Amino acid sequence: MCAVISQIKKNYPDCAVTLSAGEKSYKSYKAYFDAGADRYLLRHETADDEHYKKLHPESMSLKNRKECLWNLKEIGYQTGSGFMVGSPYQKTEHLIKDLRFLQELKPEMIGIGPYIPHSNTPFKDFESGSLKLTLRLLAVLRLMFPYALIPATTALGTISPEGRELGLKAGANVVMPNLSPVGVRKQYALYDNKICTGEEAAECKGCLERRVNAAGYQIVIARGDAKRA
Repeated sequence: MCAVISQIKKNYPDCAVTLSAGEKSYKSYKAYFDAGADRYLLRHETADDEHYKKLHPESMSLKNRKECLWNLKEIGYQTGSGFMVGSPYQKTEHLIKDLRFLQELKPEMIGIGPYIPHSNTPFKDFESGSLKLTLRLLAVLRLMFPYALIPATTALGTISPEGRELGLKAGANVVMPNLSPVGVRKQYALYDNKICTGEEAAECKGCLERRVNAAGYQIVIARGDAKRA
């Protein structure tokens, strides 16, 4: 990974390299950073320990997830965290804890989106998260973090034909085209009926441009670094 990161930074020195490779050791995070990585996305998923245990295997812990996030901040990454709205067993008090944890962490990026079940998981029978609540929380997060990078996620577009446009209007300021080869996208689908799995990269980019314009905005292709608190 370090070799790939270094090569990307060499070829595209003005871009921001963003990683999302899960929980790693401090040493690994530091090596990625020294190789040229700028940002790291690691959603905490829930700030409530009991809720976390219901969503993850016994080998994982909320304590370690939070420690990883603080390590990323200490190293100097622009750090991203977040959670799924309407995840299994989620209660209102869990969402309140999530917002309070984000206030403490002060991430430069925040990724939230509605929970959507996958048919091959133990949570296949749970209902999807609410579009309305997701948009409301997007708006709250924009007020709390005026300079954060907050994406209008593909999950929003999956649960509603205008989900990403509504996300932008609620406060999101990032859209991300899927650049992976079409032939491999279904191998890592995190939920059922995900949109944009059959479009080529150029088609996906064009679709996003039309949707952003329909929401009253224009796409700017730049690093878009968030201001630190």
